Amino acid sequence: MSDGLVSMLSSLVEAWDGSMLLRFSGLSNASALLYHQLEDVSWVGFYLTDQSGENLVLGPFQGKVACGSIPFGRGVCGTAAQEKRTVVVPDVHRFPGHIACDPASQSELVVPLVLDDRVVGVLDIDSGTVGRFTTEDAAALAACAGVLVSKLFA
Repeated sequence: MSDGLVSMLSSLVEAWDGSMLLRFSGLSNASALLYHQLEDVSWVGFYLTDQSGENLVLGPFQGKVACGSIPFGRGVCGTAAQEKRTVVVPDVHRFPGHIACDPASQSELVVPLVLDDRVVGVLDIDSGTVGRFTTEDAAALAACAGVLVSKLFA
C-alpha cells in the first residue's frame, strides 16, 4: 500500500457537507476503493457506532452479506471498538469470540474510527488467506481511517 491510496481516498471524500447522505456516499466509495485496490481481500466495510455508543451497526461495504449488529467487546470488530485500537488477526479461528459472518474468512484487520476519544465506527477488512495482514497494512489502513474521520466525521 502506498501514500497514493491515502491520497485517492482523501479525494473521494473531499465534498462532504456534514450530511449523513454524503457521509454514507463517501464511506461507500471508500469501501469500493479499498476492496478493489487491496489484494486478496474478501470483504471491506464499515460498522458505525449506534446512538447508545455500545453497538456497531453495519454500514457501507463490499463483499458478501454481513452481520447487522455487533456489540462493543464482541468479536474482532467489537474488540477494536471497545479497546480503541487496531486489531490484526492472522487466523480468525484462533481469536476467542470471533463472529463468523463469512465462513471463508481466515484473517481480519479492524481499525477503529476515533473522533475526540469516541469510537464512531470501525473499518473492517477480511481475507480468505491466513496471515494476510501485516503491520505495514495496519499502519496504512490506520492512515486511511484517519483521513475518513477527519473528512467525514469531524
